[in-house]
Amino acid sequence: MAWVSLVLAGCFEMFGVLMINKLNKDRNAAALLLLLAGFGLSFLFLSIAMKTLPMGTAYAVWTGIGASGGAILGMIFYGEPKNISRILFIALVLASAVGLKLVS
Repeated sequence: MAWVSLVLAGCFEMFGVLMINKLNKDRNAAALLLLLAGFGLSFLFLSIAMKTLPMGTAYAVWTGIGASGGAILGMIFYGEPKNISRILFIALVLASAVGLKLVS
């Protein structure tokens, strides 16, 4: 259950990052509320996961999901560069998160 909570925390982190970009573009209350909800839920699920998982592992996986997911979503929705080296390094971040799962 802790790993499910951690993945959910990472997904809400990605949503929060998307909402930062939306807030910068739109400057409205709805975007701000969605941003706060996304990051709030992210921290909630991270705290649930950390009741069972070691702090270092949980934090590393959470930031890995958020960072790589944010980069991928930026490529999909905002036309950010999609070059092979960028994709390779995103894959390395995700592989590191999977590696931490395997050894925890």
